[in-house]
Amino acid sequence: MNKFLAWTGDHYGRLVHVFSGLGPLALLLFRVWVALAFWRAGVVKFEDPSGTSYLFNNEYHVPLLSGDAAAFLGTWIELILPWFLLLGLGGRLTAAFLFIYNIMAVTSYPDLWPHGFWTGLMGSDFNDHKIWALMLLALVAWGPGTLSLDRWLVRFWPNGRRPAL
Repeated sequence: MNKFLAWTGDHYGRLVHVFSGLGPLALLLFRVWVALAFWRAGVVKFEDPSGTSYLFNNEYHVPLLSGDAAAFLGTWIELILPWFLLLGLGGRLTAAFLFIYNIMAVTSYPDLWPHGFWTGLMGSDFNDHKIWALMLLALVAWGPGTLSLDRWLVRFWPNGRRPAL
């Protein structure tokens, strides 16, 4: 029994060591996945400005902004911020901004939750947005990871004033 426990503990330790190296790759995968989703949405908006304007003026219910202002801002947010996220530049701040933007997108478009918002939140409505939100939340919590420009740039930061990554 003691040999089995020793063998199990040894192999478990090796697995933990191997799996701990996957963290930076997982954070990179989260950044790529979410960046592609938002960037593609921005390209669609950019390529069809009249359709985008129609949707923002008639279908989406963005608070505090006119439909045209929301269409303009939404398009450029989705075209620019995914690049920051992909590169891991301002990673936590970019992820936090896109997290809030994602929530606004879901709440501004009731067609995403035909069974009611709270039912949809616990059910299968707007699954893509929920997955993106979880990935973005992980990036806010743990940062963009070692495979990011943030991590590379911090080497040149003055030692006494290093930002938290």
